[in-house]
Amino acid sequence: MSAPTDFGRDGAALFPAALDAPTVETLCALADERVGARPGARLRGDAVLADLLAPSGAIGALAAALTSPSARPVRAVMFDKTPGANWAVAWHQDRVLPVAERVEVEGFGPWSTKDGLLHVAPPFEILSRMVTLRVHLDPVDAGNAPLRAALGSHRLGRVAIEDVAARAAEHEVIICLAAPGDVWAYSTPILHASDRAEPPRRRRVLQVDYADFDLPGGLSWAGVAAP
Repeated sequence: MSAPTDFGRDGAALFPAALDAPTVETLCALADERVGARPGARLRGDAVLADLLAPSGAIGALAAALTSPSARPVRAVMFDKTPGANWAVAWHQDRVLPVAERVEVEGFGPWSTKDGLLHVAPPFEILSRMVTLRVHLDPVDAGNAPLRAALGSHRLGRVAIEDVAARAAEHEVIICLAAPGDVWAYSTPILHASDRAEPPRRRRVLQVDYADFDLPGGLSWAGVAAP
């Protein structure tokens, strides 16, 4: 199907050619430097990202348009599918967010640590106010592991893990094809999945979560600036 045009209704939208070729090349170099042989790496303190992710930057401006001018990046991850790291991701719902330190607040938990960053599962209402941007650095055709998103599923609330695939099947699914420089935006709790690339090849994606609000109870975002 064609790309949805109503982000609030569908929970997903395509922004074609949001980044120019030199910016894509800069991010490709960052991916090659930071990811290495791993499938992905969480990014913090990378100066090259500061201007791009700010509200006035090419990426940050998209988040601001979808939320508010107060939007700020709270997590950045670089994924790099290669012939040697070619994984599939089953239908799922993003459930955790990175915070600066552990503060016990009602409704937040359980806790975990990923790549040295503290994460916590928040109430669904927190996730529903966030937006995720996927910045594509390589061509993504139907065989290069495009994201699949269940349109409208961002309004389901928290879905039990064992029910995710069945609930996704109740919705129209969009295949998120992309060219280098394209950005797909989706509501953070939307149900989504991706397959292995066939044939295996490069698929680099910078994924950034944005929020335009502070966390409650003394919790604070870990953010993407240098600690």
